[in-house]
Amino acid sequence: MPLPTSALDFGIFNDRRYPLPEVSAMTETINVNINGTTYSHDVEPRLLLIHYLREVVGLTGPHIGCETSLCGACTVELSGKAVKSCAVFAIQCDGAKILTIEGMAANGKLHKIQEAFWNEHGLQCGFCTPGMIMTTKQILDRNPNPSDQEIRHGLEGNLCRCTGYQHIVNAVKAAAKAAGA
Repeated sequence: MPLPTSALDFGIFNDRRYPLPEVSAMTETINVNINGTTYSHDVEPRLLLIHYLREVVGLTGPHIGCETSLCGACTVELSGKAVKSCAVFAIQCDGAKILTIEGMAANGKLHKIQEAFWNEHGLQCGFCTPGMIMTTKQILDRNPNPSDQEIRHGLEGNLCRCTGYQHIVNAVKAAAKAAGA
């Protein structure tokens, strides 16, 4: 039998001459607390946190935008820090506490940051909004009374194509005021 010399021969378009070997997916068990609920799942080491949240757990608030960590639409809070979930593997979160946009509201009442975004028109199409809100939470956790410049700097990793950012900055300031800053 001749040696494989092309993509066809290596089984990429699998023919009978060179069948692909049986491959069982390697998995690891992770245990995470997401929005106050504990989850345990077997996941492949290559599974990104954004895909775990959306496809395994069913939380579709974090959005898949760029999958290169540039847009911030997938931002969640991981053990107290805002992270882009498209840049984190799910297995890295074993034992962690995760907060998504779905966990911000409590008892049917919007979180103060969510209310501020609504009241200040800090959203239009809404695609970037979950990431913006999760990033805003971190900004206000670190500095309860940020300046406009500090807000803009804190939001630099989140892209919005609709609002022009001024309404988002206004929303962050309103959320800070509502929290008592």
